[in-house]
Parts: sequence; C-alpha cells; structure tokens
Amino acid sequence: MKQIRVSAAIIHENGKIFTTRRAKGAFKGGWEFPGGKREAGESGEDAAIREIKEELQTEIGIEKLLCTVSYQYPDFFMIMDCYLAHVISGNLTLSEHDDERWLEISEIDSVRWLPADLLVVEKIKKHFAEKILR
Repeated sequence: MKQIRVSAAIIHENGKIFTTRRAKGAFKGGWEFPGGKREAGESGEDAAIREIKEELQTEIGIEKLLCTVSYQYPDFFMIMDCYLAHVISGNLTLSEHDDERWLEISEIDSVRWLPADLLVVEKIKKHFAEKILR
C-alpha cells in the first residue's frame, strides 16, 4: 500500500478558517484544508508554505503544528501534518480548487469534508474553543 506524507495549512483570520473544494480527481467536490505532498528532504512547514504559494499564489506564515492525522484511503495511507497559518501577502487565488470559503468555527460542519480533513476539524474546534476560554 502506497503511503504519502502531506502538509496542510489551517489559514485563519478574524476567527474564520479558509477552506477549499477539490475541483478534480477521485475526491472532486470534497472540502479540504489546502496543501499537498512533501518533496524529498522538505520539512512539513516548508511544504505547506510552498504548496500554498503554488496553489493559491499567497505567502503564508506558519504559527505552529496543530496536529498530525493518519487516514487509510482505499488506495493509499496518508499522514497529514496540519499547521496553523496566516496570510503574509497575496489574495488566496484559486488555481487547483473550484471554490473556497472562510468559515466561522460555528459553520465548520456546513461543508462535506474529505475524510482525513474531517479528523482535523475536530482538532480545530477544540483549539479555538480553548483559545476563547483563555
């Protein structure tokens, strides 16, 4: 079974989370946190920064690793490192996806998440709930 390692950016601003919808492939129409496969020798942070620059023409700053999730898809096993991030420059211009949304935490369950990203949603809810309580 093929194993892939990916990095995703949880881009947030003013209490909202940026999400994208896949435009093609087996998971077309599913919502995800943007990012992609790591290249050989690349750190998780560097992969997230590179992928967002390539896919969304935007420079991001990584804040911290929020979580790492593992998920068995039918054709591959994925390990995904998810980083909290913010926009430094750029306008989050879609090139790989066909839709985007800025979701309030209260709206985060309103889209059909890809299975691995659904695991991340629970971590995001917990993180932002704890942030509010502080």
